[in-house]
Amino acid sequence: MLETLRKDADIIIKNAIESSLPDSAVKKALEKFPEVKGKIILVSVGKAGWQMASAAYNELGDRIEGGVVVTKYDHSKGPIGNLKIVEAGHPVPDENSYRGTEEAINAVSNLSSDDMVLFLVSGGGSALFEKPLIPTEDMEKLTSELLASGASITEMNTIRKRMSAVKGGKFALLCKPARVFSIVLSDIIGDPLDMIASGPAYPDKSTKEEAVAIAEKYNLTLTPLMKELLEKETPKSLDNTETYVTGSVKELCKSAFITSEKLGYKPFILTSSLSCIAREAGVFMANTAETYS
Repeated sequence: MLETLRKDADIIIKNAIESSLPDSAVKKALEKFPEVKGKIILVSVGKAGWQMASAAYNELGDRIEGGVVVTKYDHSKGPIGNLKIVEAGHPVPDENSYRGTEEAINAVSNLSSDDMVLFLVSGGGSALFEKPLIPTEDMEKLTSELLASGASITEMNTIRKRMSAVKGGKFALLCKPARVFSIVLSDIIGDPLDMIASGPAYPDKSTKEEAVAIAEKYNLTLTPLMKELLEKETPKSLDNTETYVTGSVKELCKSAFITSEKLGYKPFILTSSLSCIAREAGVFMANTAETYS
């Protein structure tokens, strides 16, 4: 009996993890990829940027006319078709972050309404995908100060959005009139799409009032230009984007729920609505470990 339970638990955990890996997550989301009359340009940013781009290229191949991958140093595993690959700084952006982002902006410039930007987003995108509206040295100091302040990722991104030309939905505006099909590999509990990588192609829910309050809370050192940018509002709606979040904790739990039922179990932590948070996943894993210890 114990051996059967151990074997089934291994299957549940293995399937859950595999369903949340970048390759599986991208392939699943691309099942919803629409017909495109014009060009397909791929832009992939984040620590999983290379792997997500590789998975997309395996699915779409030569339909992808070009694009750019911006990922963390030592995270590229070689060429991907005709895509440009740029490795850059994380968690503090550097010159390669800015160069890679400029390459991406150039790749989506001068597109038509028939064209599509396939935008792949994963954790780390806030540092890796950046075009500052302030001097680069000020951006690096601000990022370092935020990291040292104890601010949450949501608080940091609320500030960084307003200092950036691509964050907080602004990259989607740069892609117009082309459409943007985003696949987001979530690394934040609750999957807040406007906060993952600072939401380059998603309407921003945070407000300028919240940004000012965060700056005051952590006593951030702000130049006059930074203070001016904090007072500017970010895009609250976008009409050229379609977004799918995948590979998240919720997806991991959903996979575990489905596999458990197929094996004849009645999941007692995952609810029938397939909702789950990291705390629940942690309890599940802890209970499994305790059973087998």
